[in-house]
Amino acid sequence: MSYMIGIDVGGTFTDFSIFNTETAELRYYKHPSTPRDPSISIVTGVEKLLEMYAIAPEEVSYLAHGTTVATNALIEKKGARVGLIVTEGFRDLLEIGWQKRPSLYNLLTPKAQPLIAPGLICEVSERIVYDGSVKTPLDEEQVREAGWYLQSQQVEAIAVCTLFSFLNPVHEKRIKEILGEVCPDMYVTVSSELVPEFREYSRLSTTVLNAYLGPIMKRYVRNFEQCIRDTGIQVHPYVTQSNGSIISISETIDSPIRTAVSGPSAGVIGAVHVGRQCGIDKIISFDMGGTSADISLIENGAPQLFAERLVEGYPVHIPMIDIVTIGAGGGSIAQIDTGGALKVGPQSAGALPGPACYNMGGTEPTVTDANIVLGKLNRERILGGRFPVVYALAEQALKSRICEKAFLSLEEAANGVISVVNSNMLRAMRLVSIERGYDIREFSLIAFGGAGPLHACEVAAEIGITCVIVPPSPGTFCSLGLLMADTKFDLTRSNIMIACENNLAKINDIFRTMIAEGGDLLTKEGIPESRRSYERFVDARYEFQNYEITIPIPDEEVTPENLAQLIQDFHREHERNYGYSNLNNMLQIVNYKISAIGEIDKPSYHSQKIVEDAPLPASLETRAVLYQKETQYRDSKVYQREKLLPGCKFRGPVILEQMDSTVVIPPGWSAEVDGYLNLLLTNDGRAV
Repeated sequence: MSYMIGIDVGGTFTDFSIFNTETAELRYYKHPSTPRDPSISIVTGVEKLLEMYAIAPEEVSYLAHGTTVATNALIEKKGARVGLIVTEGFRDLLEIGWQKRPSLYNLLTPKAQPLIAPGLICEVSERIVYDGSVKTPLDEEQVREAGWYLQSQQVEAIAVCTLFSFLNPVHEKRIKEILGEVCPDMYVTVSSELVPEFREYSRLSTTVLNAYLGPIMKRYVRNFEQCIRDTGIQVHPYVTQSNGSIISISETIDSPIRTAVSGPSAGVIGAVHVGRQCGIDKIISFDMGGTSADISLIENGAPQLFAERLVEGYPVHIPMIDIVTIGAGGGSIAQIDTGGALKVGPQSAGALPGPACYNMGGTEPTVTDANIVLGKLNRERILGGRFPVVYALAEQALKSRICEKAFLSLEEAANGVISVVNSNMLRAMRLVSIERGYDIREFSLIAFGGAGPLHACEVAAEIGITCVIVPPSPGTFCSLGLLMADTKFDLTRSNIMIACENNLAKINDIFRTMIAEGGDLLTKEGIPESRRSYERFVDARYEFQNYEITIPIPDEEVTPENLAQLIQDFHREHERNYGYSNLNNMLQIVNYKISAIGEIDKPSYHSQKIVEDAPLPASLETRAVLYQKETQYRDSKVYQREKLLPGCKFRGPVILEQMDSTVVIPPGWSAEVDGYLNLLLTNDGRAV
């Protein structure tokens, strides 16, 4: 017997999915998170799982973990004390940043808080120029002095970023060697190993962020690994990257910045998997948990990757799944602001004290409290009956903090809270779709997270989506996505040259070197040759332009025919992105990219037999529910979702309860259960 475990740590709950590889049985579990030390909830949950299902620790063959430790360290500014070594004359580059403002007409927009304290930036004499040649040799004595000085200032990590090291890393490599002699226990990040690409500020910012997170993540993952060992599980755990893949603990320690959006990316990978089951390739993934909502667009069955994005105001130049995150979750706090307006989030009640109805000390009204007052959530117990809630506390929180201040009835206040949080999520959905030129009516919404299925139909109806899909275990879906991920390393090299036949030899040499490096990384991860594949891309632009478009190319030697196709593809993409193309302009290749992919064993289960005219099970109760845009409560049948058979069809209004979530099917929506137990919801517009 063999089991695969996926673990996703959220702000309110830690989610577990466990898959039996022989019986293809999938089970899931939720345990309250422990924000001060996430490993406590992980170990407690794992031990509970092993006990509940009588699993011996040695039967666990795979364990993967999505973490928010890096993200939280950035949000809370609790990273390491960092020193920086740069080329002489460039100590102020981090402060200067870009020559652009976050808001064009707002001169008072605050900049992100500096991550390096004053006095901790050291310059060393060296200079590599634009063609990679050495103009000024490295002054090794200055490097030693810098190392001694930074060590005396009690820094925990050192970042190294010198000019043009992406073309010739010889000086950065030597600096790292010297620091290893001077301060052998220091955590060191050099830019040429982490992000060997041009654009100095982005490369520097990413390197500093990696050093800032390094010691924190090193302590966390070592503790996590040891805690897993203490349970008796012997496999080496994996951690999710921001690009939706998994890497080993050792790789996580070397490049923790790659886990900046670790948890949410697993949900997107899970959504791709469900999309394949349902035969759809245009998807909006909608992950609403206890603290935040994460929204992403999937086109042609693949998530969109961004080479660079801002994380807490800092540029991060590594591949990340394009996910928009907003402070909208079940624990988001509602309040009346000084102007008398109702606002929801981004502050959250989190795991402790939690929503008022949890009876754990919380007094602020939250989205969960509003859903309980409206009847959408069970007013006595949630989590499959394991977690008691107190309706009176939810009612009191709304009355004292919303009703009395805004002169609203209880129902108006609760409905207002839901309306505001839905509007916040609608804006995020428009940002990833409509504002980027997509027709959102062509997409289906895959809803998951503990609160996603509660809000999905109402949000979809508002934005024009007519199909909503809810997977079998939505509240633990990100942990399931962890079981669907492969190992992947994204490598990039910068070398600007014209896309012409005279440069084919250089182009192919770059790709051959990168493929070899990718193969070495997959070897370290234990991936056999038979399970390896490579994808190639280039970042290209018209000559004299400043920004690039990523174009995929075949995984083979670049021939004149492939080059001609690349140029044609670029013109087409430029037309789609900017509304024009210029066939007479020379094409310039800036970056060369490969994805080295190692296929991992994944859960494999087949569609169950559809039962024609499958009946609904006996209802648990009939509950009065107040839906959005309605003024009166409707009597709605409540069913246990796990008892729905494949082929079962019915129409709303209906409430489905399950251990990890609640699905709200409003009037005007039809439902069907497919062979994979996905719930397919369709807006037919016919209210009962």
